This record gives sequence, C-alpha cells and structure tokens, in this order.
Amino acid sequence: MNEPDHHAGPATGHAITRAARQARIAELVSSMGIRSQSELARMLVAEGIEATQATLSRDLDELGAVKLRGADGGAPVYVIPEDGSPVKGVQGGTTRLSRLLSELLVSAEGSANLVVLRTPPGAAQFLASAIDRAALYEVVGTIAGDDTVMVIAREPLRGADLAERFRALARTATGPDGAEASSGQNTDDADAESANRA
Repeated sequence: MNEPDHHAGPATGHAITRAARQARIAELVSSMGIRSQSELARMLVAEGIEATQATLSRDLDELGAVKLRGADGGAPVYVIPEDGSPVKGVQGGTTRLSRLLSELLVSAEGSANLVVLRTPPGAAQFLASAIDRAALYEVVGTIAGDDTVMVIAREPLRGADLAERFRALARTATGPDGAEASSGQNTDDADAESANRA
C-alpha cells in the first residue's frame, strides 16, 4: 500500500511513498492556510516532491480535506479535520455529509440513544466514514454493515432527535425550496415528515 508513487522532485531524486506525501500535505495544510491545489503543488515542488493535479486531488480527498471559508469571512482554505475533532473556526463542515445524506439516506429511525440509517446496498461504510469525518459533537461513533449504519448518540440526546438531525441535513443539500426528489428517502418517510410539519 505504501509503494513509491515515483513523484519525486529534482531536489531529492528519490521516489516518495503515498503515505509520506500525504503526511507532508497534511502538515502543510494545517500550518500554511493553503487556498488552491496549485499553491500546494508549488510548496511540494519547493521540497522536491512533484505530484500531478490528479494525484493532489486524490490525496486531498483521501485525507478528507475540505475547502472552507474562515469564520472571519476570509478566503477559503483547505482544512483536514483531526481524527475525532470538529473543524474549528470554519463554517460548513457538514456540507459533504449533507450531500451524501441527500444521495444515500433511505431512512433514519431512532431508538433510545441509537439511530439506524438505511442506505442502498454497499453504501453504508461510505456514509459512516462521512459521518465520522464530519466530527459531529452529538455522535459518539458509528458501526456500518452493507446497507445499515448504526449511530450512537451522545447522552442526553435521544436517537429520535439525532435521526431527525440526519434527515434535516439530507434536506439542506436538496436546495432552498426543500425539494426531496434527490434525498434518497423513500416516499413513506417523506410523506410522514410532511404530515409532521403540517
């Protein structure tokens, strides 16, 4: 898995592993306020690490990097959330999760402090990973199977309340008119929600 990617620069002349390159990218992103992939590429080249735009794009995606505007309204910069900690000082950390929920969430049911999220076959682990990366304070952790994600809510939050939060996140990704066409929820859930809002 950590074979050389052969993206070495002229300064080193040696191949660098993907893990080493990604570790350096994570260090640069966390310390430099990087605004574009071309800026990141220039910094890496200065250190003797060459990578194509496609490679950088894949690396940033694998690292869970998101481009977010600072709370002060400044220019957007790349941010890589630390494992288990929320993105601090930025808005929009749940944007990717909202989009994925709108595409993958079939249903959400709460019981005690648990939520069961249903997805299309094969999508549960992908969605669970997105929930983990969003680092929601209300979520203690996730467990995923093939088409089911179990989410443990942080006490005193009830599972039913967290299930509604996931449904709301799925709705926010569908647009300001609240259209549920692309939310992935089945019609029974959408009808029940409409009745609850009335």
